[in-house]
Amino acid sequence: MTQVIVVNGGSSSGKSGIVRCLQAVLPDPWLALGTDTLVDAMPASMQASDGGIEFAPDGEVTIGPEFRTLEAAWIEGVSAMARAGARIIVDEVFLGGASSQRRWQKALGELRVLWVGVRCDAAVAAAREVARGDRTIGMAASQAEVVHKGVTYDLEVDTAHAEAMECARTIAAQVK
Repeated sequence: MTQVIVVNGGSSSGKSGIVRCLQAVLPDPWLALGTDTLVDAMPASMQASDGGIEFAPDGEVTIGPEFRTLEAAWIEGVSAMARAGARIIVDEVFLGGASSQRRWQKALGELRVLWVGVRCDAAVAAAREVARGDRTIGMAASQAEVVHKGVTYDLEVDTAHAEAMECARTIAAQVK
């Protein structure tokens, strides 16, 4: 039985909407945790230091060593929750592409994981980013492809051509 669903895509690609829809259509309760959960849990000072996470005016995201330390602990914690019996959907942005996936693979180990790529044309994601008004402009376009570089998926969905609920149903059909 699938224990963890890792949903990876760039900013404004539609991941969070898909995750909410997944929680609605899956028959059992699933916890939704994501990179935004981690960033929100960090002290504000981590968003203004070289060691934390920085969002440049052009949308570039820079990750420092203090962030990586906390991220590693968080990934281990999410994995431990899954081992303890919680079903978890991870809403992620693999800024490091394949190396980001490897960090999760190592922590998730023997757990049954469904790896899902959320694709979205960079122009569509950029338009969503502007419409949302709560993101650094440029982040969506800069992340649209880099987050998928070298990443292996069990399934991919494209939110430029399908609504969140349709994507969620496609994903849910693969959950065993």
